[in-house]
Amino acid sequence: MKNIKDYDLKDLEKEFEEMGEKKYRAGQVFQWLYIEKVKSFDEMTNLSLDLREKLKQNFTICNYNIIRKQESSDGTKKYLFDVLDGNAIETVLMQYHHGKTVCVSTQIGCKMGCKFCASTGIKFIRNLSAGEIVEQILAVEQDIGDKISNIVYMGIGEPLDNYDNVIKSIRIMNNQKGLNIGARHISVSTSGLVPKIYDLAKENIPCTLSISLHATTDEKRSSMMPVNNAYNIAQLLQACKDYIKTTNRRISFEYALAKDNNDNLEDAKRLVKLLKGMLCHVNLIPINKIENGAFVKSTNENIIKFRDYLNDNGIVATIRRELGSDIEAACGQLRRKNLEK
Repeated sequence: MKNIKDYDLKDLEKEFEEMGEKKYRAGQVFQWLYIEKVKSFDEMTNLSLDLREKLKQNFTICNYNIIRKQESSDGTKKYLFDVLDGNAIETVLMQYHHGKTVCVSTQIGCKMGCKFCASTGIKFIRNLSAGEIVEQILAVEQDIGDKISNIVYMGIGEPLDNYDNVIKSIRIMNNQKGLNIGARHISVSTSGLVPKIYDLAKENIPCTLSISLHATTDEKRSSMMPVNNAYNIAQLLQACKDYIKTTNRRISFEYALAKDNNDNLEDAKRLVKLLKGMLCHVNLIPINKIENGAFVKSTNENIIKFRDYLNDNGIVATIRRELGSDIEAACGQLRRKNLEK
């Protein structure tokens, strides 16, 4: 049967009309799922018994179970969720002064093969559906008894490789009858799938686009990120400029600093040249240790010098606060795990 959380409100209204029901009933169901956060159709008490039975016959409600939960010394929580088909995904809750942020996964496994990411080498199994993406937020909210205010699509998988489900999940989150999370509180990351960046620009969703750049030459970037062999830096940055022109939204460039690789002054100079004049921000990430990883974290001195050079030359840059590294929940450390007894 179909997972009812896979439908945004517009599509659910169509489903209800096809069942011979008034479409406003879909809005009621939406509120039960995302505002009241019920786990069964029987709890939707303002619906008739006949409608509830009809819903049971046509839909299921995806409710995750927590297989494992780890908590960092800084308050970060990493969840291993059972996605109900024998697979598992990791989701992270991060605590900031401005609210609670959840980092969601979009795929079981990943195809991109980025050399600094723990998800590399994990067999890609499938995309997560829109409802399976949204359920990560609902499951975390239920566990902590509080509302999530910010979402980042930076967990396992390449979000724009699962484009339709990611867009639908954003519309569910953003809907006032859904999770009612403002689009400006949602950030979508990509390793650089250029055609999908153009598609996203047309969606009229004012979310933040984060680009995993990580290098300033094609040779270096291709050695770190195989996607660069398909879409090189020049193509990627042109897509970013066109995205900014279409949306008037600032882009965030993610740049993970690895010792003796991409963290020297020459790299900083090239980065300034590449990004000069763009409406953008650079998020510098001290690269995190992963098992069998080829890269080592840059020195604090080099990280600060790199940031200061960018800022002194007109590129706004900040150093990302490290959260959850002691439980392997920091940037690039998520790794899909099999169900374990």
